[in-house]
Amino acid sequence: MESKLYPFYTLQESGMESKSLESLPRGIIEARSDLELKPLWTTSSSKSMVSVRSSNNLLAMPVGIGQKQNVDTIVQKFLSENFTIVLFHYDGNLDGWWELEWSKKAIHIVAHNQTKWWFAKRFLHPAVVSIYDYIFLWDEDLGVENFHPGRYLDIVRSEGLEISQPALDPNSTGIHHRITIRNRMNILHRRVYDVRGSIKCSDDSEGPPCTGFVEGMAPVFSRSAWRCAWHLIQNDLVHGWGMDMKLGYCAQGDRTKKVGVVDSEYIVHQSIQTLGGASARKVTKPEETAKRHAIDVRSEVRHQI
Repeated sequence: MESKLYPFYTLQESGMESKSLESLPRGIIEARSDLELKPLWTTSSSKSMVSVRSSNNLLAMPVGIGQKQNVDTIVQKFLSENFTIVLFHYDGNLDGWWELEWSKKAIHIVAHNQTKWWFAKRFLHPAVVSIYDYIFLWDEDLGVENFHPGRYLDIVRSEGLEISQPALDPNSTGIHHRITIRNRMNILHRRVYDVRGSIKCSDDSEGPPCTGFVEGMAPVFSRSAWRCAWHLIQNDLVHGWGMDMKLGYCAQGDRTKKVGVVDSEYIVHQSIQTLGGASARKVTKPEETAKRHAIDVRSEVRHQI
């Protein structure tokens, strides 16, 4: 029965051994779940609503009350495209969100001082999010004035991208890799060319940060890519540094073709430190900070464009 209902999804993939389920009646096994809210009391109207999935795509974000206004702006964009919304509250503050009209329609998960990857590993298991075509695992400090999720996904589908991200406005704060910067002349790009930096990027480059790369602040995964990426996330991973260099393994094919940056739908990275990030940097000695930031990364990147 299970193989007929989900021919591409086996019990082994769901983490269950078939022997432990042999005592269950034939046809009763339900190996998957979802994050769709269900009504407490079923009526004829609610039955019809439940039978039709409210969304095929998911937006999941770590959030703090200090970024409520920006999160509201982001969520409003995605709600217009009927996304399911999951908020990971790292500051424990839930009461401040209920005044937002959409808040009671979202899923709220609370754990103090935990990061996006910690939440994702524990609450976005592939068996739970398998009904969603695309999973947006975003940070909360992104400006979306020039981003439309519907148009974005149209491009992703037409180009066959399994892992992607919207390009970053050149005026963003905290740009770390040239490949993530928006190219005004393109709809999207899959690689960057640079012969002046310490890492030479050319047509011969086969991996990050020259090609097959997206950064950790705004990745978008197809269902298949997320199933792979979830297994890539180590259980003790905290901030996710270095994780983006490995995502190409989950491209479901050639990373130089299946991973890309969408230029026509772009965002602004505000690079706001949370979870103690800012305070952790304040203890650094001024002279060390000066040495570390002697070259303005953003200016250097813009100069190379």
